[in-house]
Amino acid sequence: MPAASSTKKKSIAKKPATRKMTMLGTAAKPAASPDEALLETAPNPHAGSAYLVRFTAPEFTSLCPVTGQPDFAHLVIDYVPSKLIVESKSLKLFLTSFRNHGAFHEDCTLLVAKKVIDAVKPKWLRIGGYWYPRGGMPIDVFYQTGEPPRGLWVPETGVPPYRGRG
Repeated sequence: MPAASSTKKKSIAKKPATRKMTMLGTAAKPAASPDEALLETAPNPHAGSAYLVRFTAPEFTSLCPVTGQPDFAHLVIDYVPSKLIVESKSLKLFLTSFRNHGAFHEDCTLLVAKKVIDAVKPKWLRIGGYWYPRGGMPIDVFYQTGEPPRGLWVPETGVPPYRGRG
């Protein structure tokens, strides 16, 4: 008869990089508001290298704070990680939390940037918020933390033109 210890299933320990994550690999739901949303991080596996990470959210949605009507944007978030990187599922859930959040385009765009900055303290960050026309006028909002690191390749944002934009 085999020993009792050999019949027990071994549990697989989480890697240290993901031990504190609560959303990855679970059926996590978006927070009720951006203020309540948690942006999770992981250790940067290449902390000694200057490289650019790009997140593109072509279907970002928030609400107009005056009319309550939906506003739509194409967000492009570029950042150069330091010690931490953004966990992408938590970023998606954070961005989704804006769907019932009433704020102007400028506020939403900078709130996203500042949440990422607070979470990972990047070497550099820029965000482009390309808001689709409302009342016939597109509003684009741009923010960056300073000059990108020397020698870093920073691609164009690559947002295609859309109706109302030349």
